[in-house]
Amino acid sequence: MKAPLPPDEAPRLEALRKYDVLDTPPELAFDDLTLLATHICQTPIALISLVDESRQWFKSKIGLSAAETSRDIAFCAHTILRPDEVLEVRDAETDPRFADNPLVTSEPHIHFYAGAPLIAPDGHALGALCVMDHVPRALTAEQLAGLRVLSRHVVAQLELRRQTRALANKATERQRVEAVIRQQFVQLSASKEEADRLLTLSQKSRRALLSVLEDEQQAGQNLRESEQRFRQLAENIHEVFWITDPAKEQMLYISPAYERIWGRSCKSLYVSPVTWLEAIHPEDRERVRQAATQKQASGDYDEEYRIIRPDKEVRCIHDRAFPIRNASGEVYRIVGTAEDITERRQLEAQFRQSQKMEAIGQLAGGVAHDFNNILAAIVMQAYLAAAVPNLPKQTADFLDEIRVAAERAASLTRQLLAFSRRQIMQRSQLDLNESVTSLAKMLQRIMGEDIRLQLNLHSRPLMTNADAGMLDQVLMNLVVNARDAMPDGGQLIIETTEKVLTAEEAASIQDASPGRYVCLRVTDSGCGITPENLSRIFEPFFTTKEPGKGTGLGLATVFGIVKQHGGSLTVESEVGKGTSFQIFLRSEEATETSRAQKAAIVKPRGGTETVLLVEDETAIRVMIRVVLERAGYQVLEVPNGVEALEVWEQNQAAVHLLLTDIVMPGGLSGRELASRLLACNSKLRVIFISGYSADIAGRELSLQEGQNFVQKPFSPHRLLETVRRSLDN
Repeated sequence: MKAPLPPDEAPRLEALRKYDVLDTPPELAFDDLTLLATHICQTPIALISLVDESRQWFKSKIGLSAAETSRDIAFCAHTILRPDEVLEVRDAETDPRFADNPLVTSEPHIHFYAGAPLIAPDGHALGALCVMDHVPRALTAEQLAGLRVLSRHVVAQLELRRQTRALANKATERQRVEAVIRQQFVQLSASKEEADRLLTLSQKSRRALLSVLEDEQQAGQNLRESEQRFRQLAENIHEVFWITDPAKEQMLYISPAYERIWGRSCKSLYVSPVTWLEAIHPEDRERVRQAATQKQASGDYDEEYRIIRPDKEVRCIHDRAFPIRNASGEVYRIVGTAEDITERRQLEAQFRQSQKMEAIGQLAGGVAHDFNNILAAIVMQAYLAAAVPNLPKQTADFLDEIRVAAERAASLTRQLLAFSRRQIMQRSQLDLNESVTSLAKMLQRIMGEDIRLQLNLHSRPLMTNADAGMLDQVLMNLVVNARDAMPDGGQLIIETTEKVLTAEEAASIQDASPGRYVCLRVTDSGCGITPENLSRIFEPFFTTKEPGKGTGLGLATVFGIVKQHGGSLTVESEVGKGTSFQIFLRSEEATETSRAQKAAIVKPRGGTETVLLVEDETAIRVMIRVVLERAGYQVLEVPNGVEALEVWEQNQAAVHLLLTDIVMPGGLSGRELASRLLACNSKLRVIFISGYSADIAGRELSLQEGQNFVQKPFSPHRLLETVRRSLDN
């Protein structure tokens, strides 16, 4: 849509002609302001556009080859209609004023436009300082404010240019008049009266010339002040702002941010511009060199690369460049910006890593849940087989080994569930020595034959209150970390001790307080940790290992588990000699409960009640039925919730207890089944079973272990105990 003429069109055009700027060659002062506009607004195109009767003409341009366009299709023709505001077109394709504009529908495919009007001192809009992009977008409040400031600088440059030209013309005219006067003075020197008159005129001319010189001096001062404001703006941005010749042989300007990001002086770059390329990571250097040679002059240069600072720190850089052309279209300088995006890339990597770990966690949770179903059948079969009378001792021992191995596997699934946040911490009283001993064989297999494992265990039990699976995870992570620190082999010492911390000793250990502790120390003879990395080893995602060989979560997990248990952690390391981690957990006296665990288990009381058993895993369902029937219970056995409803309709008066898995196929979960049956009989007792923990399997059900919930795998004793307690209560 063609823009209407502004109400002040005639005086506006007159004001524009006074500047005598149309169709003049490019000038550095205007090009610098256009470049700064692209940097502040992060756009590929920026123009200083002056609108006359029939066209918009570009005094300066970046990212556009045309020197002018028709006023009928000019975005800036709309901008000058509202001198008091910035015109922002966020998506030209959806704006009825510009949807059919050839600048939108064809080259250069403008989709975004923002223009700040150029307001002359008399209030007329001469044109606009505008930025454009090929995709829809919007400017921030800070970018809009920056565009307004730069538009005022453009007008200031136009004023300086007009005043300088006027002063130069005035000086030339004065010089011409003085020459004429001198000539006339010579010709009429015979006339004293005329000579006196000419002398007086000459003196006036000299005074006028002095005035002109003073005006020129003031104009120069104004120009210097304008350049100073531009320099202040360029040198206080966070990115590096640079200008070179096309051959890259001379650095014309580099902003101070270069010293902060590159860690090198600006002076060194002025002396030897090639040091910029030498600082680039060797793997990126040739790619960037070719891009700088082939793409910068065309305006297509947009590269990411790594640099190596003198302190060996690696930083990630986003570098862009634009060509500046003279009146004949030749590129006579290259300007650009380089931004340090290291932190942004690190955050993106951490986000991708967290997504990956979340996916792994979901997979681990599902695997652990399914594995618990398998273990449930193994554990119950081992218990039932061991209960057969007159078994040979060797057979009984084998069955006991099967049971212990299955329970050990159940502990590993608890670690998987904890990793996937589907298992809460389950503390119990345990002996630190037993935890280390039970893992010893597995640890030796993890380390390999070239690492010697030495166990130095305390002479008596070291009791503490901890989650056995999480404590195993701590020890496993520390051992794996030690193994990776000894690629050529070495020695690993695992030591357990008891220690009483005094107030003075506790003060030297983070989060520790005076008292009695059991201690776990893991010491390797590996490469050690440098002092600068030692303070960061517990940060999530921090790793010194090669890409693909470490997630940066191992020691962070150790730290989190120790803190969750209310313990403390110290580390000592020396490069080339090894590292030692020491964990402090509160010591506890063995309780009667823990002693009773080693005593003979009293067989729970059975009963004659009827139990409706709903379990989709056939092996588990058969084992549960056998256990319950041996204890005297009547069992109605079904594989899913739908069939359970059918059995309930026929036998609801006889059913005393519903024993159901929570997650089942068939469209009816255990929770929904229990809700329907309780609606028919509020006195019905319900026990849920699941491979997940009570807190995860059914938060809305208020599940309690041993009351109305049994987590797989479980022993026959535990099942019968829970069934009897539920019926009696």
